[in-house]
Order: sequence, then structure tokens, then C-alpha cells
Amino acid sequence: MLNNLTNRNLKGALLILLLVGLCIAAGCSGKGKSEIIPVDEIGKRIEQSVSLDNLKKGDLEKVQKLYGLEAEVVEDVILYTASSNVKADEIAVIRLKEEGKSDYVKQRLLKRIDEQTVKFKDYRPDEYVLINKHVLKVKGSYVLFAVSKDARLIERAFDEALGK
Repeated sequence: MLNNLTNRNLKGALLILLLVGLCIAAGCSGKGKSEIIPVDEIGKRIEQSVSLDNLKKGDLEKVQKLYGLEAEVVEDVILYTASSNVKADEIAVIRLKEEGKSDYVKQRLLKRIDEQTVKFKDYRPDEYVLINKHVLKVKGSYVLFAVSKDARLIERAFDEALGK
């Protein structure tokens, strides 16, 4: 009877250890891997935070034209640009195919900032101010570029969508 009781206790303890181990493994399995959040979801957060009424929606082709990014680099994108070429407003959320390409993408976006600075500096000083207060941020495989009077609100929506 003592032997039977010890076997039952041992089996129970092993079962508990196995369950605890499985729970720990399940809890840790997501660490180190970034969760994939559709850029449309991030875009919805941004739309809830700021008005995009005066902007027009762009696509991958427009991203390639504006920023010189190849389709091989971009997994997904949302883009909003000013409906007039006398405005500097731009919002882009780009999900990269590889996190390692983020520096390359940042350099392309900084080039765009330089181009817009030259374009607006003397011509439209109010738009030039927006360009200088841009947000360029990388978080994992996501890149945010925002030139807007609401750039900080857009940044906050981006951070919240990605679980800052």
C-alpha cells in the first residue's frame, strides 16, 4: 500500500511538472518573434486619431516613386499624401519583408525629407516647418514616416497599434 501511494504521488508530481513545463514553454514561445500586425490595422488606428480627409490614399507603386523603395523590400504599406503639391503632408506605414532593411528604408525616407526641404523651404515656410517636425520611426519590421501637424498623434497611434 505504501508503494502504491508513492507511485501515485510520483505520477502526480511528474504530471504537474509536465504541465508547468508546457505552460512555461507556451508563454515563452512568442518572445523574440514580433507579432505580425496588418498595416491596415495600424492605418485604422491613425484614422481614429487624426483626420485624413484632405489626404489621398496611395499604394506600393506610389511608395516606389516617392521613396525609391523596391517591391522586394516592402511587405505591406499604407500611404497618405497631400492632395495638392503645395502641401507637404505625408503618412506612410511600411512593413518590411526583413527587419535588416530598416536602415536602408530610413535612408530613403531621409532623402525624401531632404528633397521636400529644398522644395518647400523658401516657397512654403509653413509646410517647411511640418517637414522639420516629421516623425521617422522604426519598430521591428515597421517603419512610420509622418509629415503632418498631427505627427505626434500619428506616432502615438502607431505605437499603440504595435503595443508600445
